[in-house]
Amino acid sequence: MSYFIAFRTIVTKEIFRFIRIWPQTLLPPAITTALYFLIFGKLIGDRIGTVNGVSYMDYIVPGIILMSVISHSYANVVSSFYSTKFQRNIEELLVAPVPNWIILSGYVSGGIIRGLLVGTVVALISLLFADIDIKNIYIALSIMILTATLFSLAGFINAVLAESFDDISIIPNFVLTPLSYLGGVFYSVKMLPDIWQYISLGNPILYMINAFRYGLIGVTDVDIQLAFMMTGGFILTLTLISLFLLYKGIGIKN
Repeated sequence: MSYFIAFRTIVTKEIFRFIRIWPQTLLPPAITTALYFLIFGKLIGDRIGTVNGVSYMDYIVPGIILMSVISHSYANVVSSFYSTKFQRNIEELLVAPVPNWIILSGYVSGGIIRGLLVGTVVALISLLFADIDIKNIYIALSIMILTATLFSLAGFINAVLAESFDDISIIPNFVLTPLSYLGGVFYSVKMLPDIWQYISLGNPILYMINAFRYGLIGVTDVDIQLAFMMTGGFILTLTLISLFLLYKGIGIKN
């Protein structure tokens, strides 16, 4: 019960943290999404026509939703935990009788909730532009939750290792954004030359976006089972790394 109280406290604090500043956390993705659909879906999409048998507007909806989940689940954890370090609030957690896995699960859960909430907002905005007939809700929800979990863990590791506020913006700007845009959000990898198709298969975000796209509209460029196994493998790896960093106090106790 004491562990549950500690977990609930961390999660509640994380939820109130981003809800309190909703004009900065929930409103911008809604506006950005509307612009994506207006520019790419309407203006450009009408000229492209169809991709893999579906309209271009319907094709880009899953990628835009999951891209929002990725960026906001990551941003929530990396900014929150680094702020805890910067303000020295982390010392209260370290001296409290709270296991490392509770600390990790609390912050990651906060990132998951924000990612899913933003994803829901983006999905609702997409209904104004596209009429999506969901093919497999279970695959769509499961890959959405797994993706939010994965990038919440990645944000946690970034926050632990960061030594300044500049360090928490390097990964989103120079890694996540390029990988997301090159992960098949706005195009099918089958449209690329053979050599670039093989290179694209090394991008893990490609598998998550395609698995989510398969759940929503039944179209994919990759094997769904491989996408789930790869995502699960990354989650396990990053969880172990996060717990190791907390156990050793790397980036925290020093």
